This record gives sequence, C-alpha cells and structure tokens, in this order.
Amino acid sequence: MDIAQLVAFVDEHLLMFYLLLFTIILGFEIIAKVPTVLHTPLMSGANAISGIVIVGGILLVKQAAATDLFMLIGGSLAIVFGMINVIGGFVVTDRMLEMFKKKTK
Repeated sequence: MDIAQLVAFVDEHLLMFYLLLFTIILGFEIIAKVPTVLHTPLMSGANAISGIVIVGGILLVKQAAATDLFMLIGGSLAIVFGMINVIGGFVVTDRMLEMFKKKTK
C-alpha cells in the first residue's frame, strides 16, 4: 500500500475516523465519572456490547478476502479485544458474587 492509496482511504473514510475518535473520548469521559459502586453492574452491560463486537469481528473476518490484510487484522483485533473484555467481566462478576455467598464454618 503506497502513500496515495493510504491518503485516498483516509479521505474516503474521514467521517468514520472522526466518529471513532469521538466515541473513544466520550467513552473515556463517561467511565471516568462513574462512581466505584456502579462499576460492576456496568460490567454486565459492557459484556453484552463486547459480545456484539465479537460477532462483528467474526463476520468481518469471514467476509474479508484473503488478500485484504486491513479487514483481517481489524476483525482479528476486534475478536481478541472483545474476548479479553468478556473474560475480564466474567472474572470480576464471579469475584463479586463470591462476596455474597455465606461462609461455611
């Protein structure tokens, strides 16, 4: 991929880059202002969103041509990062639920 193709790609998808940047900043601002007590309940919502990201990544990899490295790498990263978030959410939720179990003596 030469510079001209890269510039054409960025020019063609400029709105998507702005949208991605906006959602990153918005997500950071929203999460930074959430009280600590609410982080665990929000984790289950994040797991649902991450599940959608995983399905989207799988569909992207499935539809990508074998020579389209951009789509293959993007879809693979979506799957990996989505799975990390889902697994982390389940671990945190499991640890939280352990706190509510009665201890046997």
